[in-house]
Formats: sequence, C-alpha cells, structure tokens
Amino acid sequence: MRRLHAATLLAAPLLALSLTAAARAEAPVFDPEAVRAHVTFLADDLMEGREGGSRGYDIAANYVASQYLGMGLQPVNGSYFQNLILRMAKLDGTPALTLRFGGQELRIDDTAQVLIRPSLAEQQVALDAPLVFAGYGLDHPELGLKDYAGLDVKGKIVVVLSGYPKGMNSEQGAHLNAEKALMAMKRGAVGMITVPTLQETKRLAWDRRKAQAGSSAKGWVGTDGKAFVRASGIRAGATLNPEMAAKLFAAAGKPLDTILAEADVAGKRPKGFALRASGRIEVASTWTDRPSANVVAMLPGSDPALADEVVVMTAHLDHIGDHGTAEDKIANGALDNASGVATMLEVAKALVKDKTNGKDAPRRPILFAAVTAEEGGLIGSDYLARNPVTGTGKPVAVVNFDMPVLLYRFTDVIAFGAEASTLGPIVAESAAKAGIKLSPDPLPEEGLFTRSDHYRFVQQGVPSVFLMTGFEGPGEKAFKDFLATHYHKPSDDLKLPIDWQAGAKFAEVNYHIIRGIADATEQPRWYAGNLFGKEFAPTAPKAPRP
Repeated sequence: MRRLHAATLLAAPLLALSLTAAARAEAPVFDPEAVRAHVTFLADDLMEGREGGSRGYDIAANYVASQYLGMGLQPVNGSYFQNLILRMAKLDGTPALTLRFGGQELRIDDTAQVLIRPSLAEQQVALDAPLVFAGYGLDHPELGLKDYAGLDVKGKIVVVLSGYPKGMNSEQGAHLNAEKALMAMKRGAVGMITVPTLQETKRLAWDRRKAQAGSSAKGWVGTDGKAFVRASGIRAGATLNPEMAAKLFAAAGKPLDTILAEADVAGKRPKGFALRASGRIEVASTWTDRPSANVVAMLPGSDPALADEVVVMTAHLDHIGDHGTAEDKIANGALDNASGVATMLEVAKALVKDKTNGKDAPRRPILFAAVTAEEGGLIGSDYLARNPVTGTGKPVAVVNFDMPVLLYRFTDVIAFGAEASTLGPIVAESAAKAGIKLSPDPLPEEGLFTRSDHYRFVQQGVPSVFLMTGFEGPGEKAFKDFLATHYHKPSDDLKLPIDWQAGAKFAEVNYHIIRGIADATEQPRWYAGNLFGKEFAPTAPKAPRP
C-alpha cells in the first residue's frame, strides 16, 4: 500500500462524510410513528397471536393487503393472496421407542427420555429396523465429511449426534445440519434417532426440547392432497436423552461418554459403527388441514430489459398464537415479527414514492411477501419459493425482515448471507449510507442463517440476506435479555420499551439495500466456491470472490 500524504489523510474522511451525508439526504425520511402504527395493530390481542391458519392471522393478512392497496402496489395474478393449505399434525396417544439390545427390550415412552414428533406423511407409523451409529450423520465428501463411509444403512434407522462438528463455520454447519435427514434418506435409511451432544445440551436443555416437541408438526399440502416432506423417505424420527442412549452404546462396547467427549473437541468427528441393536418407533398422528395465505404484491420496475429479474422482500406475518398462561394467554409477537412486517411495509411505501416521481424508480421489479407459518418450519416461504408468483420472471435476490429487536438505538447490524454472494458489497454500501456498521455473527451457535424465510429461497438457488440489529453499545444486553425473557412468550408485546426511531432506522438500512439490488447493473451472483451456490445453483454463473 502506498503512503498517503497528510493532506490526503485529512481530506479522505471529510470526503467520506460528505458523500455519506449526500446519500442520506437523497434517501426518504422514515417515520417512527408509521412503524409504531403497524406494530400496534398487528400485535393487538385481537390478532390472537397470528398463528398461521387462524382467524387472527387472516385479520392480519387482510390488514397487510389493505396497506398494499393503499400504497398502489399491484396484486399478483389478480390477488394479494397466494392461498395454500397448511397441515397440522398432532400426536394421537403416546408414541414410543422400543430398543432391543443385549438380550433385553426397553420400551421408552416417557418424554423425560425420548421425544417423538407427529408425522405429516403417515397417520400410523410402526417402523422396526436395525440401528447403525453414523457419527454426526453428515455426508459431504467435498468438505471431508464422510460419516457414512463403510456403513450399510439401507432400510435401517440411523443414530446420529445432533448439530455439527465443533469449530465448523456456523452458517455452513447449520446448513449441513438442516440437510441431515435428506443425507440419511439418500443413503437408504428409513428412520433417524438423534442424541444431543454436550455442546447442544448446553445450548438447549432437555426441558426446553420437551416444550418444543409438544407442539404440532406443520407443512403445506400439494394438489395431490399429500403434505410436502423434503426427506420423505425418513418415516419416523426421535430424539433420545443421552442417559438412555448410553445404555444402547454400552451394549455395543462403545461408551457414549467417550464419544460425546470426542465430539466436544474442535475438529473431531466420531466414526460410525453398527450398534448390535434394533429399534421400533411407533407414532400415531391426527391431521387438521387449514387454509392460509402469503400476502403478496408487486412494484413493477422501470427498466424493461430487467423486467424478468425480480427482487423479493419477505417477512413472516405469523406468530405462535395462544401459548401463554392463564394471566396472559396470547403470544402477540410484537418484535417477532410484527416489527419486521412493519419495517417492510415502510420500505415498500418509500419505494412506491420513488416509483411515482418518475426519475428515481427502481429498475427491477420488487415482490413483497408477508408469509405464513414461518414458526411451523418456514412453510409459507417454502411454498412461495417452490410455487413462484412472478410469471415469466424469476427471483434474483431475497431480502428478509425477521425480528429486528427494536429496544435500543442500534449502531451496527449483522447481515446473514452477505459474504456468500455479490449482495455483500451492496449491503456494506447500504449500511454506510445509513451511518451503520456491519458486524460479524455474535451468536454462531444459534445457526440463524437457516432459521428464517430467506433460507427457503437459498435452497432454490437464490442469493439472500437478512439483517439483525447488532450488539454494539447497549445492543448485546438488550438482545440477550429479550431472547431470555420475552422471545416466544406473551411478554413480547406492546408493553416492551420499543424504540420506534430504531424501527425507522432499520427501514432506512433495508431501503438502501433494496435500491442497491434493484438498480445494480448485474443481478446478484454467488461467489465461486461458496457452499450454497455450489449446492443449490451449480450451473448459475459465479462471481470471483473478492
């Protein structure tokens, strides 16, 4: 790097400040009270927690559609609603796991020892098969992950460790963990039993697992009347408490404590082996099918040459419904995700105003989607990604709004997915325009990249990004306090000390990102060598990594 003269050193920050000030002067002014108005409606008790498929959700969906209409956004295929059917599967009776090893048979049906989810594909499952331990159950030779090497798992139930190897990149690991059942299915397995690692047990205690397992399983139903299940060949699954799993491993002469200790060392991956045991998973499910809808609208672009390159904005409109106590039964979801929908609507309003002035309209069309049933497993976004409403156009990028924690004046943001594609430089420039810093993921153990709606578009090969308010200054304490005290609880409501000015700032940052994508000369491209681009868009042109 060349030395800079003193005059240049002085001039450079002044020039940067002037350019930033000029850029911000050109941006629309976002009204904190407008953000507040949306959240106040969407988080009211009348919405009953906005669970997908419920009356409260439908009221919220009509509110969003009315906002689209009032802005002048166009309906898609003649409607603001992309209708779908949600299937909710609940346990019918008590499921059980029977283990046979060392001449004994153990029937386990206590949730203190085993957790078994209902099935979306079969109402009565009785799966009986030999057991094989497959380490972490990861099968990706390009990354050196060959957990099935030398193992015959065809027609068998695989027993795997939860999560991914300690020390692995969090976004990569979260993705591989999400693909684990599909990897097992491709190897011929028919069932899966998961044993939590020490690391996973620290992150998610068994009691919390029990609470989550008690909810229904959800999916969307196709025109054939069957629920879409990506790893359809895995007929049943269970999570086994390590205390009970230790007996199974001991019978095979392989102490589980030794395996878990090895897995707790960065870079270590326990090898698989036959367990000299068999298992039977029995589970009965009842199904309820309910209509719900993604709420969609389009803003046409100004450049006819780019009319088929659609930028997508997503925010999940649903929350978890009535899951509270006798004193407060409704989980209102003010920050999760009324705040995300509110800021998306305000970005949409600003983009419409850009469009109407004629001089500064976005070049590419923009699709706005408030999606259903995110809380059930990214269901509405999966349906939208697999059943696009863009006509001859195709999504070229997704910007997702999910749970901005608006409890403090944030000065930095985390941009999940930004380093994977040419969206990264756009996000960095946009943050600078808004006077905001970019920070690395402060919660890598949470695997957040795969846990929100944009990921369903990533799985269809679309570069995507979503922003989280950052940890600088008061951010870390406020964010962690929210997760510990209010996340998915009735107290995530309008009594929180929400900073509406932070909501306006969050809208401003995302506005710059959307405009940057919509106006760019080239559509976003995955970087060469990036795992998501290689997995989900293998034939798409790639950009050299900077």
